[in-house]
Amino acid sequence: MIRKTLKNPQAIVGLVLIIAVLLAAALAPLLAPHAPNETDLTKKFAEPCADYPLGADELGRCELSRLLYGSRASMSISLPVLLIIALLGLVLGTLSACGGKRLDAVLSFVCDTFIAFPQLVIAIAIIGILGSGARSVIVAIIVAMWAWFARMVRSYAMLEMGKDYVLAARLAGCGTAKLIFLHLIPNVLPQFIVYLSTGVASSIIMVSGFAFLGLGLGPETAEWGAMLNGARGTIYSHPEMLVYPGACILLAAAGFNLFGEALRDILEGEA
Repeated sequence: MIRKTLKNPQAIVGLVLIIAVLLAAALAPLLAPHAPNETDLTKKFAEPCADYPLGADELGRCELSRLLYGSRASMSISLPVLLIIALLGLVLGTLSACGGKRLDAVLSFVCDTFIAFPQLVIAIAIIGILGSGARSVIVAIIVAMWAWFARMVRSYAMLEMGKDYVLAARLAGCGTAKLIFLHLIPNVLPQFIVYLSTGVASSIIMVSGFAFLGLGLGPETAEWGAMLNGARGTIYSHPEMLVYPGACILLAAAGFNLFGEALRDILEGEA
């Protein structure tokens, strides 16, 4: 599978974009010319130069530095959130598939209830209750997205439940917990990783969307959505202040989506 992935142009493009975003996040303190919140009003809307490669914003802050640190803010929220959602989805989805009809009915009803509402509506409601801030954004995304992942894992696990190795494990006295962690999860994980990679893109867009709406991180935070929110007033005089963070969100989301779709095509070709 790795060899096929490296020969797939779409997967390579997606992987390059993902690596670029992760490197920008990891190396932001080394690559950024200035501190992200370092202000100098004498440099207000400064033109691109050697000291300010992408110019400066309305407070004289280095735009490149804020974009680099913005990748760190987006990734530091999106990736841990997706890891938590992935664990919840894998455990609850496989438990629904092999835990009996009653448990399956209860978990399916709960998942269907959450899925019936748009993710953004659920997330906004959670943030409205908990207030703005990074912790509220994390909780909101988990609550809004977990049911979709659990439902997807359940569909994968139900296919596995009809296979001979599951029946053999049951006849050998394998309990539910052992069946989930030793058999079902390892076999649904390849397909789930494909769905997870596209979920990262959704999480990035959701984090940025909250900040843009003023519901997440504050406008003073070096985060792409917050930068978009702060630049709305300069859309006519300095549209580049909107273009830079918008392009970063687009490229980051495109990288994970391209890579995930390429993995899906590869897995379907192997099936």
